[in-house]
Amino acid sequence: MYAYDQFDHAMVASRNAEFRDQVERRLKGELTEDEFKPLRLMNGLYLQLHAYMLRAAIPYGTLSADQMRRLAHIARRYDKGYGHFTTRQNVQFNWPKLSDTPDILDELAEVEMHAIQTSGNCIRNVTTDQFAGATADEVADPRPYAELLRQWSTFHPEFSFLPRKFKIAITGASADRAAVKWHDIGLVLKQNDAGEVGFEVSVGGGMGRTPVIGKVIRDFLPEKDLLSYMEAILRVYNENGRRDNKYKARIKILVEAMGADEYARQTEAEWDRIKDAPIDVPEEEAARIKAFFAPPPLEVLEETNASVDEFASKNFLFASWLNNNTNKHKVPGYVNVTISLKPHGGIAGDATAEQMELVAALADAYSQSEIRVSHEQNLILPHVPVKDLATIWADLDEAGLGTANVGLITDMIVCPGLDYCALANARSIPIGQAISNRFDDMKRIQDIGPLKIKMSGCINACGHHHAGHIGILGVDRKGEESYQILLGGSGAEDASKGTILGPGFDEHGIVDAVEKVVAVYLGEREEGEEFLGTYRRIGAQPFKEALYGTH
Repeated sequence: MYAYDQFDHAMVASRNAEFRDQVERRLKGELTEDEFKPLRLMNGLYLQLHAYMLRAAIPYGTLSADQMRRLAHIARRYDKGYGHFTTRQNVQFNWPKLSDTPDILDELAEVEMHAIQTSGNCIRNVTTDQFAGATADEVADPRPYAELLRQWSTFHPEFSFLPRKFKIAITGASADRAAVKWHDIGLVLKQNDAGEVGFEVSVGGGMGRTPVIGKVIRDFLPEKDLLSYMEAILRVYNENGRRDNKYKARIKILVEAMGADEYARQTEAEWDRIKDAPIDVPEEEAARIKAFFAPPPLEVLEETNASVDEFASKNFLFASWLNNNTNKHKVPGYVNVTISLKPHGGIAGDATAEQMELVAALADAYSQSEIRVSHEQNLILPHVPVKDLATIWADLDEAGLGTANVGLITDMIVCPGLDYCALANARSIPIGQAISNRFDDMKRIQDIGPLKIKMSGCINACGHHHAGHIGILGVDRKGEESYQILLGGSGAEDASKGTILGPGFDEHGIVDAVEKVVAVYLGEREEGEEFLGTYRRIGAQPFKEALYGTH
């Protein structure tokens, strides 16, 4: 993973010292909350319903074991003993004292972490495939390019005050595990007919009150031109994006208004104007950054292990975990292990300090001291030898981290909702827990098969409900919490928007509604057909009839 150079260390230290002064002035009453707000947001500090929340960046979702230990320490010392991993591969601390936040940032800086640009109208944390550099279906590791984008975008003077927040995702794999089409800019690494590496570029994706799937504006961009082309896209947005209405300020609104062809034309024209300027990095600098992401020296091993297979034959839960929570590695004899942060009845994305420390220890012992965070709020141990899987699962299971539900109905994305968020209209966490408890049977959820539930407590869509096979949106109906159900969304390479089926349900009815939707699927599916395939084949009507009757 990337290691800070002298400039990185100096930059973060300078920002932290500046923020410490701002906090002291706020505590003394020298700054009002309105004056302090833009300053704290530039440093990832939000004011939630009950307390401040600090969001720390995990660039492209990659952590070292030592960094995870530091997150555990911060959770224990400055919070209530846990952290929350998010859909942008970041981590949030929900209960820090304002007076402690400068110390937290200094503690993060000691392990080369920060909270810069995790909030505000800027380019946010660039996200990638959680298996980047370790998966068999990959053209190239996207993380070096994500690091280039991080360095280019951090404190970029032209893009430090955009019309609205801006999100970029990049994947190098054939299977899109980064939801690139739902981002302001989505990048897919490709090879052209000559074997050269480049990018398919899409723009204008996003969720929220106006969900839009990104449009491809360039089929192939040579890798050497990445930064200058990104600069051109951002310049067109910065110049033309609306600043009079925050609900119409995202690039998706501009692309829809202009049309993708016109946005592409203006981007190409701006790119022609600037591409010969010294924006793109020299080859030697690109090579220097790529060297930080060189694959670990893994010895090829046997792809199966007799003791692991024997244990799986005797233990249904371990066998389920092998099937659901491991992903094929590019080197024979290894897998990527996904650690579910969705225990049955638990809070999606939360991990205690003790659990984080265990994951760090396992990373040191079995995965080259490396950890990943997925946008689906789980943790990953890459580069794990197959022979060690039974030992790893036993340790995880003892710590409440052995749930074998990755990709299944209880592996939900759930935003913090009205339990924490000042913007929310409804609670999300208890609804997610109730659904998890309703489907608390491993044989049942395995029979249901791959099914993604995504839930948001308001229209801002932090829970990605538009991209859920089953999406749930919490709304306020005359002071009462109500939950709309959407079907047919996808965040994968076949990206699609979910469709609202009808009126909402109360907190008890929504759990019954999910069960009725699943029952229709089980009754209608064809051999080997997954939920999304069945929905696309039979349409919404059978599900509507099950939920609302024939009227």
